[in-house]
Amino acid sequence: MKLGDGVEAAIHCAAMLAGVDGDGTLPGNVMAEAFGLSPSYLLKHLKALTAAKILESVPGPSGGYRLARAAEKITLLDIVLAIEGREPAFRCGEIRQKGSYALDPAAYVKPCGINVAMLKAERAYRAALTETRLSDIVADFNATADQRIVAASCAFVALNQRPQNSKQRLINERKMP
Repeated sequence: MKLGDGVEAAIHCAAMLAGVDGDGTLPGNVMAEAFGLSPSYLLKHLKALTAAKILESVPGPSGGYRLARAAEKITLLDIVLAIEGREPAFRCGEIRQKGSYALDPAAYVKPCGINVAMLKAERAYRAALTETRLSDIVADFNATADQRIVAASCAFVALNQRPQNSKQRLINERKMP
């Protein structure tokens, strides 16, 4: 199974946003710069996370992105499904019924064993991603990563976050559809 690069970018950005203070935001172009990504490429994934209600997009000069809910309430599966879609990774095309030796459809009463095995693996994979929360990823990073990386990440977020005061937040909420 191969997930698109957007999944990695989305998880890293969500983890970065978990470090933003209060109602603050981080601009998409700043996150793209932090990870060496094209802003237009990342924006596509940030929009998908926003549509899935994992992130909030705040318009205006002090706008950007922030988590839409607490990191404890966001699973890795939430992020993967937002980026990759809800369809299983494996989609059986029932090619066993299409070849030169295909029989009458009545011969294929039993489900395809390959499809059964792949869907079983998909359920296990999704269950594992459901067990892992964004807050777990952040906590593990803070506890086990080289402290230079942790300090640099925290400094980057602190330098680039855009605080939202209550007046600005009310203005932004009125502008949002």
